[in-house]
Amino acid sequence: MMSYGPDLAEMAPRAAAFVDKILKGAKPGDLPLEAPVRWHLIVNLNTARAVGVAIPPQILLRADQVIE
Repeated sequence: MMSYGPDLAEMAPRAAAFVDKILKGAKPGDLPLEAPVRWHLIVNLNTARAVGVAIPPQILLRADQVIE
């Protein structure tokens, strides 16, 4: 019904940079941890209706994507 998480397309270039550093000899334990900058909320209204759950309008207004 709902998904809240980071945008994987935004994270892919950072992951590639980490892989590059590791292949060049950096120890994985020495690399810093990075948190996602942007999070996305996706609501699937078809699934919510199918299971009989009403999604509040406030959630729909905040959603980045609403699937109907």
